[in-house]
Amino acid sequence: MIFRLTAISLAAVLCGCAVGPKYEVPAAAAPATFKEAEGWTPAAPADALERGPWWMLFGDPVLNELAASVEVNNQNVALAAAQYAQARAVVAEQRASLFPSVALNGSGSRSGGGGASQASNNYRVDIGGSWEPDIWGSLRAGVTGAQASAQASAADLAAARLSAQGELVANYIGLRQADVEKQILETTIAGYERVLQITQNRVNAGVTARSDLLQAQTQLFNARADLLTVVRQRAVYEHAIAVLLGKAPAEFALAPASWRIAVPEVPLGVPSTLLQRRPDIAAAERDVAAANENIGIARAAYFPSLNLSASYGYGNSQVGGLFSASNSLWSLGLSAAQTIFDAGAIAARVEQTKAARDAAIARYRQTVLDAFADVEDQLAATRALAQQQELRRQASEAADQVEQQMENRYRAGQVNYTEVVSAQVTALSARRALIQAQADRQTTAVALIQSLGGGWHVP
Repeated sequence: MIFRLTAISLAAVLCGCAVGPKYEVPAAAAPATFKEAEGWTPAAPADALERGPWWMLFGDPVLNELAASVEVNNQNVALAAAQYAQARAVVAEQRASLFPSVALNGSGSRSGGGGASQASNNYRVDIGGSWEPDIWGSLRAGVTGAQASAQASAADLAAARLSAQGELVANYIGLRQADVEKQILETTIAGYERVLQITQNRVNAGVTARSDLLQAQTQLFNARADLLTVVRQRAVYEHAIAVLLGKAPAEFALAPASWRIAVPEVPLGVPSTLLQRRPDIAAAERDVAAANENIGIARAAYFPSLNLSASYGYGNSQVGGLFSASNSLWSLGLSAAQTIFDAGAIAARVEQTKAARDAAIARYRQTVLDAFADVEDQLAATRALAQQQELRRQASEAADQVEQQMENRYRAGQVNYTEVVSAQVTALSARRALIQAQADRQTTAVALIQSLGGGWHVP
């Protein structure tokens, strides 16, 4: 058995081959086209996509300023950046293991017994080094694996940055939607107050029943309650934006402003580019590469480990003559160790690393499938919401006309107040549904950009 292991070791040395498997990027299902892209007209990226980050496509200066601050101040991004720096330091540490280590040692002692005359001094200074030759490639595999892990950390950093930016843009859209809803409700409340006064006058004149007044009051109170709900929602969005910017909510405020309802056209591209653009896919693939290198590290335990050492120095009982040639000391050493029997422990560790690599491959392929499904979902939503927004607009315009007609007919005494209430409820609901459809289109555009991996840079 010993001779067989020695022969295997010698053959490996002569061949100069690493014991780890050659890495190949795992195959993943990449369709030729997106299912929901049928009839999709990809936007021409033009110059707008080259001039700044993707959120600039929404054309909002306040949003541009906020989103640009996320990378600097967001604590989740800071955490991912620190983890990436840590991974790079691990690569440097692993790379250092390929080179010899050198140490300078110095010592001095005094010993004796039976009396002071029998005491003696001993001084020693030497420089020594040791080196473990990477015969089987385990150290190189460690470096390569650490590099793959660092690249995965870089992808995680990009994913954290993209996630924080997307969340901020979505929250900003929600906040501006709340601003518009607040304006609509304030206008509606003002109208309800006018109608309430008209109804009060009619009740006082004995023209209409008191039930009309109660209905008008109910409408007004419900609208005021809805306004408070919108104010609360806006505050929640503002607090969320503050946290994304790395600030306490008490230190941050956004003044109400007009909402630029712009929905950017997103250049779709072909599905295969998704494998290169999505940071989560890149991180999953690099995890596979790191797991593959662990197999080589585990296999290297089958072979003997070698260590070379050397030292040179001086030793003497007096400091004055310490560095004379007659007091020089040197040593050279070679050590080797080989596991003869371990009851299959090494083989078990190799199988563990293989299973870990297979698990990483499965996670990578699942990440790819989830990414394609994400894009398909956003494409389907984008198409449907564009059609819904137009229908919501038509419904809102029609409801506004009905409301105005009913109020005019009520003033003329042609209809009862119940019909006015019904028209008011329908009109307000239609206005808010239109605002929601516009916001949904913008947030879906954000989600589509994120699912495609972020912004674009046209060559």
